Amino acid sequence: MNLIDQLKQKIEGKHIKVVYPEGSDERIVKAAVRLAQDNLADPIILGTKEEVEAILAKHQMNLPANVEIIDPKTYPDNLFDEMLDSFLKRRAGKNTADQGREWLRNVNNYFGTMLVYMKKADCMVSGAINPTGDTVRPALQLIKTKPSVSRTSGAFIMTRNDGQETYVFADCAININPTAQELAEIAVESVKTARLFDIDPKVAMLSFSTKGSAKSEEVTKVMEATTLAQKMAPDEEIDGELQFDAALIPSVGESKAPGSKVAGHANVFIFPDLQSGNIGYKIAQRLGNFTAIGPILQGLNQPVSDLSRGASEEDAYQVGIITAAQTTME
Repeated sequence: MNLIDQLKQKIEGKHIKVVYPEGSDERIVKAAVRLAQDNLADPIILGTKEEVEAILAKHQMNLPANVEIIDPKTYPDNLFDEMLDSFLKRRAGKNTADQGREWLRNVNNYFGTMLVYMKKADCMVSGAINPTGDTVRPALQLIKTKPSVSRTSGAFIMTRNDGQETYVFADCAININPTAQELAEIAVESVKTARLFDIDPKVAMLSFSTKGSAKSEEVTKVMEATTLAQKMAPDEEIDGELQFDAALIPSVGESKAPGSKVAGHANVFIFPDLQSGNIGYKIAQRLGNFTAIGPILQGLNQPVSDLSRGASEEDAYQVGIITAAQTTME
């Protein structure tokens, strides 16, 4: 059974409400309809009824009963006032009522994020039309990160050979140069992501050095992050600093880091900065023929996912499944 099928089993029939703010895009509408037809979610599409119905008619599709269409511009005044009041309290004086009204009526990502924040929806998927910042910014401002997490991070599930090889790579999407504390938080959150995909996590804190073989500020940061992560999650298998080959290949791990429970067996890889993480996952994807699923935003109080603007209907469908499955995590 592949990863997506495993996640389908976790969410089927649970009526998880997934908000798709980009209802003018046919990829999004078709993905939402499929989720509803497959009994995997109860999608909420943000947009006008006319534009959604036009997409459905074009593709000869019917709107399932468990799909809701909401137009933020015509949202009933009593419900909108409730949302605006909640928005202004959450923003704690950072926005005026006029600004809040403008954002919520005209920026679907803010409206969708507020539905999640107010527990009128369980999670959100956006990014097919909007850039990453337009998805992440409202989530950070309104949903915010968990108390133990200072920043959100982006993980990719890297898989090939029908799921026989599956790894977590993080952070490959958000933080340019995380501190040791932030790296430790990313490691702990990546453990949770791994378990969502039924991966027993063995976490490698990556560097160009293994156990002191090189000395620099960059190596020291990873050493410190490893110590912090081990303290934050003492029951998890987390080790570093490790070079990639020492983390992955048993013979190299035994040679370079003898006695390590992670070296040579790692399946969760924490990159020291965004440059290495982004380059690393794309090398695996393009040269190693891995499928990259993500980015999965980690560390938020409620799940929000960011699609690529080049995403296909299938991507929007699968990310909807992944995001809905995140709501089942403890």
